[in-house]
Parts: sequence; structure tokens; C-alpha cells
Amino acid sequence: MASQIVAAPGGAYVVRTGKTEQSWVDPQRPLLLEFDYVQRIAEVLEETVLAWGGDAERLRVVHVGGGGLTLPRYVAERRPHTAQVVLEPDADLVEEVRRVIPLPPRSGIKIRPVDGRTGLAAMPDDYADALVLDAFANAQVPAGLATVEWFAEVGRVLRPGGVAVMNVTDKGPFNWARRCLAGVASVWPHAALVAEVPVFKGRRFGNLVAAASSDPLPIRALERDAARAPFPNRLLHGPELASWIGNAVPFTDADAQPSEDPFSRGWFS
Repeated sequence: MASQIVAAPGGAYVVRTGKTEQSWVDPQRPLLLEFDYVQRIAEVLEETVLAWGGDAERLRVVHVGGGGLTLPRYVAERRPHTAQVVLEPDADLVEEVRRVIPLPPRSGIKIRPVDGRTGLAAMPDDYADALVLDAFANAQVPAGLATVEWFAEVGRVLRPGGVAVMNVTDKGPFNWARRCLAGVASVWPHAALVAEVPVFKGRRFGNLVAAASSDPLPIRALERDAARAPFPNRLLHGPELASWIGNAVPFTDADAQPSEDPFSRGWFS
């Protein structure tokens, strides 16, 4: 299904695939983030890699899934010398983004028209300070981006202490998301999960943002950020997250499944 870039009020643009709005971008104000879950991802980056060292320190960030390049633009504005690689297999969308909402000169953002697993396989060990996974095929997270093997590959590319941030979608009882997070917890000793309270309570389908690292995460800061969100958010970590995952079995490449399709399930009209 082809993606479209639609003008939005105030000089912004929306990237839409079918009924799904994938990105919201204001090219003149890259620090302005419209989607709640994107704000949560940015907060993880702010409290971890963007807080490291001084502005002159060169960071490396990999994005799996590009859309309108909202988060790469954000990072480039916050840390102008950051080297960023975006893995986006939709070459037509990339061309349209370059045409309608082009990147600023010397942004440091390189786009590779390959899927996440192909792109990551070509990267060296300990390459990235952070990896952001926000990739969808229509409204579903691809099956191959939620397995133990995939998370192990992410861990290989991240440097020690690097941070993985992942956006997933689901609705209670979270059968798919629990299995996905079980895979995350099997690879990294430190993990957290944040979502709006109505999503956690199973009242509606929505986004859940996971963060993971080999080093302890700044939990107090992330809890504070979640509490300040325009809509009530809740953050799970430690025993509380382990209890939420329960006895869910991680996905492997042998039994991988994409995330739930909210339209076929009737969660969206």
C-alpha cells in the first residue's frame, strides 16, 4: 500500500499509509513532536544518549523505519554532529520525503533503502549508541523485528551501555506485546515499558514504548517524564515489568508473528 504525504496545518506534514498516520513532521520546528509515543521515544533518548558528554561528542544513532524522518530530524537538531543511519525499505516513500520535506543540508542523516534485518547485518559490532525501532508494514510491526534473534542482532550492533528503543502496538490482553517484551528481557538485563494508562488497562489499542540496555536505565527520570505527559502515562520496570510479561514465551525466527492488525480485529474503523 503506497504512502502519501499530506500537508497539515501550520506548515507540518503527515505521512499516511492507508488509514494509518505513520509520521507527523514540522520541518521548520523539528523539536515539535505531535504523536504521544514519539514524545516518549524522544524522552528516552534525552535521558540517555543525548545527555552523554558535550555537544561536540559525536554520537551514532540507527533508526529502523523512517517514515517522514521525524526522530532523525529531532536528533539532528538536538545534537547536530550526530551520525544517523535510517533503514527504510520503502524507496518510493524515501524519494517522496526527499522531494516534499527534504532534509536540511549537512544533516548527518543517511538513508539506506533496505529492511532492518538486512541493514543491521551489514553493520559492525559496537557501532551505535542508540537504535530506534519504529517500523511498520501498514499497521503491523513486521514479524522479523520482534524475535530473540533480531534482538540479539540489535545487541551486537549497540555498543556496551547503548540503548534500544522500540515502538510496538497492541491491545489487552497483550498476547503479542508480552511475547515481544519477553524477547527484549531475554537479551538485555535492564528494560522498561511505557504507555498511556488506558492502553495498559486494555481499554483501547495503542502504542507501547520499550527501552532496554545492558546498563541501568534512568528510571526515575523516565517516570518523571511519563508523569508530565499531556495524557496519563505509566512506566513499568523491574519486578512489575516481569510480572506484566508473565510466562510469555519469546518469539523466535521459527514462530515469528507480526503484531496485531487493528483494522482486521475491528479495533479501528
